[in-house]
Amino acid sequence: MKVLRDYQQQIITDLRASMVQGNRSVVVQVGTGAGKSLIAAEIIRRAVERKSKCLFIAPRRELIHQAHDTLAKHGVQSGIIMAGVKGFKLMDVQVASADTLLARAVRSKRMELPPADLLIWDEFHLAVAASRAKLLGLYPNAKIVGLTATPARGDGRGLSEIADDMVHGPSIRELCDMGFLLPMRYFAPSTPDLKGLRLGKDGDYQEAGLAKRMNQPKLIGEIVSNWQRIAPERPSVVFCCNIAHSVAVCEEFVKAGIKAEHVDANTDSDERAAIFARVLSGETQVLTNVFLASYGLDIPHLSCVVLARPTKNITLYLQSIGRVMRPFEGQVDCILIDHSGAVKENGFADDDIPWTLDGKQTVKEAKEAAAAERKDPAQITCPACQCIFSSQPACPSCGYKFAVRPKAIAVVQADLQELARPVKVSAAEKRNRTQDWEAKTRFMAGLKFYAAEHGNKSPGWVAHKYREHYGVWPNDPRLKMASPRPPTEEALSWIRSRNIAYVKSLRK
Repeated sequence: MKVLRDYQQQIITDLRASMVQGNRSVVVQVGTGAGKSLIAAEIIRRAVERKSKCLFIAPRRELIHQAHDTLAKHGVQSGIIMAGVKGFKLMDVQVASADTLLARAVRSKRMELPPADLLIWDEFHLAVAASRAKLLGLYPNAKIVGLTATPARGDGRGLSEIADDMVHGPSIRELCDMGFLLPMRYFAPSTPDLKGLRLGKDGDYQEAGLAKRMNQPKLIGEIVSNWQRIAPERPSVVFCCNIAHSVAVCEEFVKAGIKAEHVDANTDSDERAAIFARVLSGETQVLTNVFLASYGLDIPHLSCVVLARPTKNITLYLQSIGRVMRPFEGQVDCILIDHSGAVKENGFADDDIPWTLDGKQTVKEAKEAAAAERKDPAQITCPACQCIFSSQPACPSCGYKFAVRPKAIAVVQADLQELARPVKVSAAEKRNRTQDWEAKTRFMAGLKFYAAEHGNKSPGWVAHKYREHYGVWPNDPRLKMASPRPPTEEALSWIRSRNIAYVKSLRK
């Protein structure tokens, strides 16, 4: 049985504390490579010790087999409910395909739903969909743990529809600092013309128009030639627009003498496993696909990802690039080659992201607001090698130094100067500009203490009250780390005044 890391133990402790407070469905947000399967295995092991029946649900065959194997290594035997696999119906722990459960137990009634006191759902952001939410509803008395690295959806719906609370694991940056993920280098040798492309209901580019725009011989040739220039020795995975695009990219790699293979959702399961095995062994160097490998692909020695499919969906983006960030012997970093404009659209992998259950604000909007508050530096693209970076005077890849432009001296002619109309600034904005971080952290600590003392106050209440007071969301890590402390008299008076105003608004 593997020993859990400190942060994995802390996640389980925080999860238990949340459920003790009365939250039945809790999201565990933990980044790619942080060990979601091991965390789930330990949660299930403890539940089995209490004689609880457990059900682990996942959306992909690879994830189901991984969960089953991880449980076995952690001392927990489990059955599998999935098409093409003979299950073990008498076991108290079952690992199931969401689609198989829906088909057999909900639609056709060919089997009874497996009993569960504890239900753990992997890739929980997918469970908001109507059919999957219906499956959740069939377990009204079970404790629910939703695992995901990206608790957000492209259609803007929040996980608050199916969850009561969220527990956070370490960020991507923290995992890199601890050595559990590799730092990433970014290159953007080309940016596609996406003008006029339509967006679907999920907020992302429609596949048909996107594939037509990207599946061009010149663009495909650039993918191969730039890979040969930037990462010719690295095992790589390429994400494409559709099957035809992926096949064309694969063929271009093969023409260049590079061992490459294509895989898609229609690839026979045995052949898919064989392809993954050849990539794992090093026999195949480049794997092209259509986001099939965005999760469930566990090949640690992959160290380069090529994005040839533009996306506005940060979940797809982070899931895809996370495939190459796992440490492997001899590797010190990983590389992203962006032919899609996705880095400019979605940011760096280790950007701080203020994940919430609320779907009213998109992840991109929340990131931009947090970055503006922290005054994060803008992205820089090196004109010599197309490396993307920030906060450095020279390119970290090739050493290119940008010319320092002398600052122009401002000349003002007083007799022609126009007086601008004074800009009205709200009281909240004034407080945000003038008060220091010690005061902000103290106020946040008081809100957390007040929320804990009054059990009907959620973490969302704390965030909204901070925003109401300061005019911005509490996205800075210093605020998230603030430990609860009794509020000052001034803060307590302010909270009470807001409570009174709220009651009055309800009466009106």
